[in-house]
Amino acid sequence: MAHEDDALEHERASWKPSPGLAVAVTDPVHNPELPPHRARMTDKDPAAMKTAVRTVYTLFYLSVAASIWAVAAYMIFPIESGRIVDIRNNNLFVGLGIALALLAIGIGAIHWSKAVMSDKEFIEPRHATRGRDTTRAAAVQAFADANEESGFGRRTMIRNSLIAAVAASIVPGIALFRGLAPQDTPEHPNGGNPVYLLSHTMWKKGMRLAHDPEGTPIRAADITLGSAVHVIPEPLAELSHHDGYLEEKAKAIVLLMRLLPEQLNPETNKLDWTYDGIVAYSKVCTHVGCPVALYEQQTHHLLCPCHQSQFDVANGAAVIFGPAARALPQLPIEVDDEGYLVAMSDFTEPVGPSFWERH
Repeated sequence: MAHEDDALEHERASWKPSPGLAVAVTDPVHNPELPPHRARMTDKDPAAMKTAVRTVYTLFYLSVAASIWAVAAYMIFPIESGRIVDIRNNNLFVGLGIALALLAIGIGAIHWSKAVMSDKEFIEPRHATRGRDTTRAAAVQAFADANEESGFGRRTMIRNSLIAAVAASIVPGIALFRGLAPQDTPEHPNGGNPVYLLSHTMWKKGMRLAHDPEGTPIRAADITLGSAVHVIPEPLAELSHHDGYLEEKAKAIVLLMRLLPEQLNPETNKLDWTYDGIVAYSKVCTHVGCPVALYEQQTHHLLCPCHQSQFDVANGAAVIFGPAARALPQLPIEVDDEGYLVAMSDFTEPVGPSFWERH
């Protein structure tokens, strides 16, 4: 073996490349370094820098004005009037105001970064250790340098206009949320209280259940096993849109289903709220108020298509999946002398989404 190793070493030492054989030479890769810095017009001309700064804070103040306009348009064209022209103008001008406010902030921020902030290239070496006093001091210095390069601390007009624009951009959203809250009316002085408003619907004792939207009364004998029927109070079909049709329907809509009586597991205080396996629940999801309208016959589950909350019809419409916080309110029902399904009373709890004031 020793003789063979010596022969191999001698062969390696005596080997030379043939004249036609190219041999690659591994030299270190040349570092091209950073390209020469090209000064911008704003770097060379103070007047151009002033113009750029003026443009940036003008855009930010334009955003403030657009946000104020969005709130003003919301009040000038009230959707509560119910007129189509007001609803159309409200959507148009409020949307334009919000769009312009956000667009002005975006354009101003981009112009600020490209024309005003320092655009010099910097190299930050990576360190093997961290947490030392020198490292902490370097981090503080980095923030100070970033503040100096961006001009956020020095250029007060840009800083103040940006803060004002961002703060004002939130105001239209706050104003729009006001429209979601119940409001007092001469007919309903307590209408501003959501507990009061959502605790009272059109349903009354003896009021017939009717098909949605035609308003035809429903006989118990017509509800087949496994069916799901969309229901409204019978008098609702006679209301016009100017008489509050949509508002009343939004609270009173019901989904009617029929199971085998032995499949139902009602609570003790709701034993007489069904009729021969027929149950009625509010269609308004207890999460954010979407219509719960998808019924699975085999599992007896109701599904909200918005956020996939699921309710178990056989067990009081209890929540079995999803973000909904409570079961769907149940409408107590019975039949009248003519065999029509009627309500025994209104809902005994507020319909719709859960909220803090609900008891």
